[in-house]
Amino acid sequence: MTISNNMEQPEIQKQPNQWKVLLRDLVTIAVIAGVIILILQAVMQKFIVDGPSMDYTLRNGQQLMVNKIIYSLHEPERGDIIVFHPPEEIDTDDYIKRIIGLPGETILIVEGKVFIHKKDGSILELDEPYITNKSTRSLAEFEIPEGEYFVMGDNRINSADSRNGWTLERENIIGKAWITVWPPSIWGLIPNHDFDKEAG
Repeated sequence: MTISNNMEQPEIQKQPNQWKVLLRDLVTIAVIAGVIILILQAVMQKFIVDGPSMDYTLRNGQQLMVNKIIYSLHEPERGDIIVFHPPEEIDTDDYIKRIIGLPGETILIVEGKVFIHKKDGSILELDEPYITNKSTRSLAEFEIPEGEYFVMGDNRINSADSRNGWTLERENIIGKAWITVWPPSIWGLIPNHDFDKEAG
């Protein structure tokens, strides 16, 4: 009786090098994190409120996230709080204001009260509950050029805005103020005002 030496031996599974696995996982995580950061940078931008022009809706030093893609989905709307590049002759720093007048409309301010002559011929008297520091300043009828916006700060007695004779070109809008990230005590959505909802 003979015993064969040709019996098949079970294959021994080679264990992958643990360091190689760890390195591969770290590279994968880094790539995913990089992609997420790039996406966030394309969609959002951080902005710090500088100055009192939006008192008391927004505070000096308040840190916000700005939605940079929302206006690729729809046009800017009256009541939106936006961050934008002002005309170069005005300033080089980004501004934050509220949209009051839309392209092609005519705006009139009488002792601080805002009247909008809309493109459909109707006249809208703005109810602005977000204003704490009211102004008695007036402005003669001003026609807003097509493709441009009339913006004002909520602190009407201390805001350098479109009442000074300039309007905002659509292409200079960075995005819509979306959420407060600092300080934590006021974390939450930015109080944009929906005039269309109010009218409805």
